[in-house]
Amino acid sequence: MEHFVVSARKYRPQTFKDVVGQQAITNTLANAIAHNHLAQALLFTGPRGVGKTTCARILAKMINQDGTQSPDEDFAFNIFELDAASNNSVDDIRNLIDQVRIPPQVGTYKVYIIDEVHMLSTSAFNAFLKTLEEPPKHAIFILATTEKHKIIPTILSRCQIFDFKRITVTDAKEYLKYIAEQEGVVAEEDALQIIAQKADGAMRDALSIYDRVVSFSGNNLTRQAVTENLNVLDYDTYMQVTDLLLDNNIPQLLVLFNDILSNGFDGHHFIAGLASHFRDLLVCKDQRTIQLLEVGEQTKAKYFEQSQKTSQQFLLQAIDLANECDLKYKSSRNQRLLVELCLMQIASVTFDGEKKNSSPKIVPASHFEQPAKSISQEEKSIIRNNEYGQNETAPKEAQQPSVENRTENDSCAPEATPANQQYFSKEVPNTSEEKTDDVAQSNEVKPQQKTAPNPNHTPSTEVKQERVSGLSLASIRKKKELEAQVKDKAPERETVMTEKFTETQLQAAWDDYVHKLKKRGEKILASILETDLPTLKNDNEIHLELPAESMKIDLERGQHKLMGFLKTRLKNTTINLVIDVNESTAKKFVFTPIEKYNKLKEKNPLLDKLRTTFDLDV
Repeated sequence: MEHFVVSARKYRPQTFKDVVGQQAITNTLANAIAHNHLAQALLFTGPRGVGKTTCARILAKMINQDGTQSPDEDFAFNIFELDAASNNSVDDIRNLIDQVRIPPQVGTYKVYIIDEVHMLSTSAFNAFLKTLEEPPKHAIFILATTEKHKIIPTILSRCQIFDFKRITVTDAKEYLKYIAEQEGVVAEEDALQIIAQKADGAMRDALSIYDRVVSFSGNNLTRQAVTENLNVLDYDTYMQVTDLLLDNNIPQLLVLFNDILSNGFDGHHFIAGLASHFRDLLVCKDQRTIQLLEVGEQTKAKYFEQSQKTSQQFLLQAIDLANECDLKYKSSRNQRLLVELCLMQIASVTFDGEKKNSSPKIVPASHFEQPAKSISQEEKSIIRNNEYGQNETAPKEAQQPSVENRTENDSCAPEATPANQQYFSKEVPNTSEEKTDDVAQSNEVKPQQKTAPNPNHTPSTEVKQERVSGLSLASIRKKKELEAQVKDKAPERETVMTEKFTETQLQAAWDDYVHKLKKRGEKILASILETDLPTLKNDNEIHLELPAESMKIDLERGQHKLMGFLKTRLKNTTINLVIDVNESTAKKFVFTPIEKYNKLKEKNPLLDKLRTTFDLDV
């Protein structure tokens, strides 16, 4: 059986041209070698699996070539690799310094590659400083690390730093495609795209995932096989979820989410992927940003097609809701309910239903106390015509209703005129007293009471013809004037209570209100009321003394609710609150032991006698 070599080792780049996604760094190193402008201390930093150690080996091989060696010569005797994770002591660095003094037997340079250099101890770094600053002419140090911030500044200042970047999804996919062709594997574009995205910018991770998926599916690499093996949610699932969200199909949406959880996927991974899917749809809305979508051409066409079904406002709200759910997921106790609630909220973004066509109205309580009145078919047509401003189909006798049959809301009944059907007549009574009285009585608590008609008052039946539309501003203004008259004439009824109460009862009610404020969370007002106990003067005056003017202002803002509570509890509506400010009563806080002792001595003078008797220290 032939020995299997993983793709990360089998296809490790041998020249700078083979390195994927680091063209700027490889070109810089190649030019430095060509012009003999190479520093003796280099620091390669960047994420894992992006080619740091590979570039160090290629560099060590190239600087020793003079054209006489064979291309397969690797100069193994001139390259020394040290793993700083396991050789991080001062003694290891001293042994390295001793080896640096010996010149190479073959080639020109001895190259020391120290991997994971951030693992060196501080003492080892300090021991390495002098050699790194002034190395022998034949020695070159290449330091590689994934965490540059852990290296001390004195080391960084002695090195030429090269920052390796993450490999893009496109570059990783193209390299995987090249390897699949070399291995004779038929791979779909979307399958390689998913592998490249899963690698998260690391070429070594991408090759490891590729080997695993090929072992699972054989020489035919499909998108379905990749998603099944890697246990990832592909874009088809998110597109199906988005279609259900746009259709406001909440029941089917919850069923689909249950199936996703049943297949072993995490809810946090799902909601984060859904937010990314909405971002991709938003990117597709504009031709200038569609290039930010790192997917294949066929997938990009599907994204563009679904993006045309969504609006920008929906996508922005959906991203906001999904991101909020993502932030709350780890701290939530019922994580499934959190995701389901987020999905229902997103599905409700585009739902208007009856809410869009209805305007909010406040129905008075008296409306429900009056008995229902039967409405004939002709009256219904009149009301309908009044709402839409069309009275061509109204009966002739129904177009002129009598004054006594008019209701409050029917103050602008239309009447067809031969000159123009869009102008209506408006009846305005000469006196509005009768109508005001009827409205005022309808707002009273007693139901089904009718005011006896005044025999001396004869309502005017004159109709003032005005060319006013049934939905005009003039008719709306008349309604507001009538409502203002009703409000002005409505009597303010307040039951007068004058029951006697004591100061003890006052303070008990005061404490109850403070407790009530604390339960509601109004702790500032509660602390103000606890500053001083109220006193009772002249049977109905409550006096309170505060140490600051700002406390008085805060109390006056909440005084209305306080007095309402006290009047109801003490059954006395004649009481009033008098607030005095006396800054000399401000509490003096104690901090030192002497101040605390003096404060206690003021309360109990015997404390000083106790101290002197037993010769105690403060």
